[in-house]
Amino acid sequence: MNLALFDFDGTITKQDTFTKFIFYATPKTRLIIAGLCLLPIILLYKLKLLPASITRPLVAKAAFIGRCHKAVNQSAQQYVDEYIPSVLRQSAIAQIKWHQQQGDTIYLVSASLNPYLELWCKQMGLRLICSELEVKNGKYTGRYVQGDCSKQTKAKLIKQTIQLADYQQIYAYGDTPEDKQMLALADVRFYRGKPISNYDN
Repeated sequence: MNLALFDFDGTITKQDTFTKFIFYATPKTRLIIAGLCLLPIILLYKLKLLPASITRPLVAKAAFIGRCHKAVNQSAQQYVDEYIPSVLRQSAIAQIKWHQQQGDTIYLVSASLNPYLELWCKQMGLRLICSELEVKNGKYTGRYVQGDCSKQTKAKLIKQTIQLADYQQIYAYGDTPEDKQMLALADVRFYRGKPISNYDN
């Protein structure tokens, strides 16, 4: 049996879905207040002085801390039904279906958030490793359960979740330097849709 590991944003989709979900699922008043509070963080990110792996958890905390789990999940369902189909790369969907036809085990491994990725993966019949928002007493705490699922953390969570030695061949699909450590685990690597022998970026 083979294993296939797919990044989501930019690999399966044509654009970032994390930021779009923040705007989609967050009330306007909170967006305005959070935007003002996070302005220095956002500017540092735009200037490439702060990595996305640090920026994302701060943005998610501002958007979801204290929010009702059920209400956010309702927004996530609408997001999956109404928006996600419009940004999917059909070439990536075809590759997923090819792996399914081969009987391979397929994981989506993403720094994006579990409220909508869980729903999409359920629709597609995929397993999921991603940045997971913590819930306590029916509300989001604003914290990640196991950190931002990118770079070294992405590879660590893969190893914690999957017995890699059980698979004859491992495929990995990514599109940014945040996927480097995941790609390094694979025998067959695809970067931005093209096969590569190694990853030096």
